[in-house]
Amino acid sequence: MSWGRHEVLEKSPMLMLIGILIVVSIGGLIEIAPLFWLSSTVEKVQGMRPYSPLELVGRNIYVREGCYLCHSQMIRSLRDEVERYGHYSLAAESMYDHPFQWGSKRTGPDLARVGGKYSDEWHREHMINPRAVVPESVMPGYPFLADTALDYDDIQEQLKTNVAVGVPYTEEMIESAKADLEAQAGKESGDVEALLARYPKAQTGPFDGNPDEISELDALIAYLQMLGTLVDFASFDEAGPNLR
Repeated sequence: MSWGRHEVLEKSPMLMLIGILIVVSIGGLIEIAPLFWLSSTVEKVQGMRPYSPLELVGRNIYVREGCYLCHSQMIRSLRDEVERYGHYSLAAESMYDHPFQWGSKRTGPDLARVGGKYSDEWHREHMINPRAVVPESVMPGYPFLADTALDYDDIQEQLKTNVAVGVPYTEEMIESAKADLEAQAGKESGDVEALLARYPKAQTGPFDGNPDEISELDALIAYLQMLGTLVDFASFDEAGPNLR
C-alpha cells in the first residue's frame, strides 16, 4: 500500500479502529472456530483415570485446608524443574480436576510427582509434625486430621456431581463408591480386587496407621500417594502423547 493510501488509515482514528477490529475478528475466528468441531482439546494419555472415591475425598480435604496456596502441581518443561521434580506435567493429568491444582506459588515443593516418593509413615509424620521429618519446614501441622473421622456418607452424590461436569464415572463406580472407599482405606471386609479393577494403580491403606477407623488423614495421604503415578512416562516418551 502506498503512503498516500496508508496515510488515510493512520490519520483517521475511526478507520484505524475498524481496521483493527476486522483483523482481530479474522484472527479470532481462525483460532476459535475449529474448537467447535473438537470433542476435547486435551489429548488422552494411557493410564489416566478418575479419582477413586477415597482419593476424591482426600483431594477435597487438600483444597479445604488450602494446601494449593503453598504447593503447585505443575512441572514446567524447564531443565531445572524436570531434574528436581520429574517429567513435565501433561494436560491430561488435570483433565478430571475441578478445579485444577496447578498453583502459582511454591513455598513448599511441587507435588505433581509426590506419589510413591515417600512412605505412608513419612506422610503421617509430616502431616502431624512437619519439622519431625523436614527440620527447615515452615508448614503448619495438621494433627487433627488423624483424629477426625472421615465423613463419606455422601460419596455417591460427590461422584454424581463430578459426572455432571464431565468426569466419566460409570453407574457401577457410583453404586460401589462407598465399598471402594472402605476397601482402599484398609477395611478387612473390602474387595480390593474389585477396587483395582475400577481404579488401576490405586494404593491401599490403612494410610494413617489405624485400621480401626477411616480418618481424614487416610483420605489425604491416599490422594497424595497417587499424584503422578498413573502415567507410564517411559512409554509416553517413546510413543508420544497419543497413547490410547
